[in-house]
Amino acid sequence: MSISLRYPYAPDHGDGTFTNPVIHADYSDPDVIRHGEDFWMVASSFNCTPGLPILHSRDLVNWTLVNHAVKQVPHPSYAEVRPGCGIWAPSIRFHDGRFWIFFPMPDEGIYVTNATDPRGEWAEPWLLQEAKGWIDPCPFWDDNGKAYLFHAYANSRAGKKERIHCRPMSPDCKRLLGEGKELFHTPHHLYLEGPKLHKLDGWYYILAPGGGVPTGWQVVFRSKNIWGPYEEKVVLERGSTDINGPHQGALVDLPNGEWWFLHFQDTGPFGRIVHMQPVTWKDGWPLMGVDYDANGVGEPVPSWKKPGIGAGSPAAVPATSDEFDRPALGLQWQWHANHGADWASLTARPDWLRLPSRPRPDLNLGLTPHFLGQKYPARGFTADALIDFSGGRRGELAGLAILGGKDHAALALRKTETGDEFVIVENGAITLIGPANASPVRLRVRVEPDGTFTFHFATATGAFAAAVARTFSASEGAWLGAKVGLFSLAAPGATSPNGHADFDYLRFS
Repeated sequence: MSISLRYPYAPDHGDGTFTNPVIHADYSDPDVIRHGEDFWMVASSFNCTPGLPILHSRDLVNWTLVNHAVKQVPHPSYAEVRPGCGIWAPSIRFHDGRFWIFFPMPDEGIYVTNATDPRGEWAEPWLLQEAKGWIDPCPFWDDNGKAYLFHAYANSRAGKKERIHCRPMSPDCKRLLGEGKELFHTPHHLYLEGPKLHKLDGWYYILAPGGGVPTGWQVVFRSKNIWGPYEEKVVLERGSTDINGPHQGALVDLPNGEWWFLHFQDTGPFGRIVHMQPVTWKDGWPLMGVDYDANGVGEPVPSWKKPGIGAGSPAAVPATSDEFDRPALGLQWQWHANHGADWASLTARPDWLRLPSRPRPDLNLGLTPHFLGQKYPARGFTADALIDFSGGRRGELAGLAILGGKDHAALALRKTETGDEFVIVENGAITLIGPANASPVRLRVRVEPDGTFTFHFATATGAFAAAVARTFSASEGAWLGAKVGLFSLAAPGATSPNGHADFDYLRFS
């Protein structure tokens, strides 16, 4: 099936140009490196598992989700859903024959993992430094063999902000070697964070976003000495475009001499989507985007000529639809907390996904660890699921849901003594729609470009009914975009054995 049917958005025009965003999905806080002719991206994952998604590209436009660096959030408290916590903005680097990912957990500290192959097994993360409020770590190995950790602070935990700190570190990333130094404090760049260090032609460059996620800008600091003093320059801001707050990202060099900058844009319920800007070096500063003003501050591009590499790379996007016909779930799926191996089965009924009905004290899907979801894939899309609930038990619920931050809504089947009935589950409350007189049935959600969505249902072969009940609205979560996904809940107070729901597919268009 073609990308246009399987994925409702693709950035590559096929004529040597592309449209931003290059990834229209919630890959927040992206960091990217080039290794040879391959590009590797890592992004934050917060409380969702598996975490630290790893994406691959040969041309910076067409990206494929290929792995996750962590299977679980490395702390036992994440057996429960902890919105806004977990794995924040990571950095990926290549050093001494290994790929390294540093990631912060703002309530626990700075963690490190590594691997020889990004597609392969990653080391069990280790805690480099227990700390409260240290965020956005970036490692740096200098030419003299010395290593350093750069990081920012979360005001919500550390009680300070707009500060970048540098600390000496052992080259094997096992321990810090001292307090180091606060390099600068910049109240004029509100919420400065996300430092990424580079060294070029004897200059140390620190790239960091300022001004906050929805409305900020990109700042570059440079010095001939790693400890400073640093001079600074704003190089990218929204300007006259509709690309608000071009935020935290990565500066990447290409074998042909080109430079590019990848960053995210906050789009509310549609997540923090990934854009890419051309970079021009002038007077030792990396200027980003186009239409520079008198101070060299550029604006983001809505579309542009593709990078001059990766000729012939096939069109690619991170996966969405899943037919559940492979031995494992697609990499696009995530649970909302640390998960168990028995939470899903692809073998109990071949070519179907089986979700056992697991207990929860209430109907708050937003705090349900065993909600199986994935990112919104476009600014407007349809998702269809086929569900067989013949294995359910009385009082159980299973269906298709949209989870936002403070709100959730689902079209579900509820098992009764006399059969199945359609219900809407909205923020923990249930509204009866009517009996479901056939099995299996199809469930559909249609998400509009304004963020509203509607539910529809049909028999396995019949036409979809008109929208159910009313129109709903989604909001962003705690640093996350809204998610669409599947669930199966045991009846309140039920004891095992519970029933299950079987899903034949989830298809996006």
